[in-house]
Amino acid sequence: MPAVKVKRASSTVDMTAMCDVAFLLLTFFILTAQFRSQDAAAIETPSSISGIKVPDSDIMTIGLGRDGKVYFGTDNQQTRIATLENIAAAKGLTFTDKEKKDFGLMSNFGLPINQLKAYLSLSKEQQAKVKQPGIPTDSTGAGATNELKEWVYNSRKANNNLRIALKGDNLAKFPEFKNVLATLQAQNINKFNLITGTEAPPAGWKAD
Repeated sequence: MPAVKVKRASSTVDMTAMCDVAFLLLTFFILTAQFRSQDAAAIETPSSISGIKVPDSDIMTIGLGRDGKVYFGTDNQQTRIATLENIAAAKGLTFTDKEKKDFGLMSNFGLPINQLKAYLSLSKEQQAKVKQPGIPTDSTGAGATNELKEWVYNSRKANNNLRIALKGDNLAKFPEFKNVLATLQAQNINKFNLITGTEAPPAGWKAD
């Protein structure tokens, strides 16, 4: 008697539901993502083997380029806008709602206060072509021409939880870095993080 062949069931799996979920997740991430604006300058940090990470939120970053120019930024859009409003009130300046919104989208900048309004009036394409001269500092940390102190003070006034991180270029000179330190020390700020690149630790090294 011949063997009866059992008809094999189809192994096809309906992927429609899975594709729908994938597209829903993709749409969600696109709509909720916050795109990072272009930095005012490229800064190549030195490397280190430190195991301490810079906090993810409430961060004020002071950058120092290889040419000695100083840059400033905070990580939150509302903090940036509130800081600008504090600066405007202190200096007797006015900024439109659009200028405030555009400033809130800037991750960092390196402009004197008197050039900021003109910069915000430019298109994104024009802004990208501007060579920012850096935020003015001085060796005393509290001089009349030192504008970094104004940004540090007014940003902490806008958000008292801000923690400070210094991001210096590997080729930056110490005198300029000393001016930044003097600005912080003039406001009794002696604790901050240093942003560095990562480096493989030597054999046997352990983080404290």
